[in-house]
Amino acid sequence: MTDTATFAGLDPITLGDLLRVAGSPGFDRWQDQIRRTGGCADPIHLTGWTVIKDRVTGETLHRYTTEGEPGGRLRIACGNRRASRCPACAWTYAGDTYHLIRAGLAGDDRRDIPTTVRDHPRVFATLTAPSFGPVHNRPDSGRCRCGTQHAPDDPALGTALDLATYDYAGAVLFNNHAGALWQRFTNRLRREIAARAGLTQRELTDTARLSYGKVAEFQKRGAVHFHAVIRLDGPEGPDTPPPSWASVGLLADAIRAAARHAYTSVTVPAAGDQPARTFRWGTQLDVRPVKAFGDGSDITEQAVASYVAKYATKAAENTGTLDRRIGELAELDRHHVPDHARRLITACRDLDPLYPDRRLWAWAHMLGFRGHFSSKSRRYSTTLGALRQARADYRRAEELATYGNGRHGETTTDSDTVLVLADWQYAGHGHTPGESALAATIAHDIQLNRETAREALHDQLVLEGVTA
Repeated sequence: MTDTATFAGLDPITLGDLLRVAGSPGFDRWQDQIRRTGGCADPIHLTGWTVIKDRVTGETLHRYTTEGEPGGRLRIACGNRRASRCPACAWTYAGDTYHLIRAGLAGDDRRDIPTTVRDHPRVFATLTAPSFGPVHNRPDSGRCRCGTQHAPDDPALGTALDLATYDYAGAVLFNNHAGALWQRFTNRLRREIAARAGLTQRELTDTARLSYGKVAEFQKRGAVHFHAVIRLDGPEGPDTPPPSWASVGLLADAIRAAARHAYTSVTVPAAGDQPARTFRWGTQLDVRPVKAFGDGSDITEQAVASYVAKYATKAAENTGTLDRRIGELAELDRHHVPDHARRLITACRDLDPLYPDRRLWAWAHMLGFRGHFSSKSRRYSTTLGALRQARADYRRAEELATYGNGRHGETTTDSDTVLVLADWQYAGHGHTPGESALAATIAHDIQLNRETAREALHDQLVLEGVTA
């Protein structure tokens, strides 16, 4: 157990519950369960049993039941991607996203993505939202338009300079339609690539494929923008070479043209007191080539994958909004939501009756945004589902290796010769206050150990001259 000094600042109720948990007969087993979840902050509780049998003989090789577990329950990870809700599960999700994005940049033989994908044209692009009114910022000149030189952590950053003229309605409607705008952009991008290659769109399909992986990020002003790895492949995806005309320069030029084209827009009709609006990407467009590891560039495969993974576990929390759906505006007072975020949330509520199909109030906690925070094209890389399945298969193989021993002692790990029977029931979720404090220390220790191991591996690879 972690040193008691760690818990010195806990309130008496939490500390008393912690001591109760630590002194209970099943504490060691409870700790083992929580370690297996990675220190999950809100574990799912299950009751039930599982039996492993030999398919041929019917012999029971292993039997497990939750009857002997602490509280009669098995605790499993919640799997929530949001770092604000469960840092431990979000860390796992970020790791999966890192591997997904990096596999599409550097290849991964284990997942049938060849390393030759590194030779394909690939860029890291950022598409931002348009302006909805001036906000407090930190320009290169150092002084904001309000006359103040804001500190990096000044809560005023991103808030409106003039509350009366800032287009809060336009901001949340843009967020709400950002997914459709991205789709328009990718459709136009294929046209721009074809035009630069001197091909029709049908001919482009026969010779090249556009692939991407992207993540959404909220700026402090509450507007969503997208970071995307965009790559040109051969017609069958990453395992086929791109055509000879494909280049980073052509791809970057096509992206800039597609983002600026009149077709790349979304029109929102007038409703009630709201005028018709046409949304396009903002003027701040950044397109940079992705370089290999160790060439001195900041935009490397590792850096890009890490950046995307970081934002895959976040939502709009950096704007001060809530990380769950809002039932009533009174919740904003209880949680001390800042004024700028409050106005955006209120705009969602006020606009909801005018645009009922857009479900703005249901997504008010996301400031209107209702799309996926991370997504990819079909052939960009592996999938999050495949990565989760790989972990499940690994655990199952361990279980079979441990409990699937035949009558004569030989190890049986072939699932075709083993029958698994199970019956599970949901029994709740979460921790008591003391359990929550203990789980947080377990999660911290696990993450620290992993980071130490990762740094040691990186240092070893550098010493051995391995840069991939």
